[in-house]
Amino acid sequence: MMSREEGRLVWNHSTHLQGLVPKLKKLCKQPGIHTVTPAVLGRARSHAPKLLLKVSVPIRGGYKLIARNGKSYQEVFVVTSLDKGGLESAIAQSLG
Repeated sequence: MMSREEGRLVWNHSTHLQGLVPKLKKLCKQPGIHTVTPAVLGRARSHAPKLLLKVSVPIRGGYKLIARNGKSYQEVFVVTSLDKGGLESAIAQSLG
């Protein structure tokens, strides 16, 4: 049995940004993360040379993140008990 409960990654899309899913799996293992849901995928005008995850706006029970890689972006919804600073720290650990 696990010592603490891990968050879950919701699979509701067949396509994701390249390299995003392994980072989201790591994020799910961080304490305080309950549910991670990748959502809308789109094209951006600017270029991000490597995968970035940025906290965007608060939602009920968590935050919306924007994942960027190259000229693509993807919204990611995170249900968490962490505050914005705690979530940014968890993201930094999962990307590192």
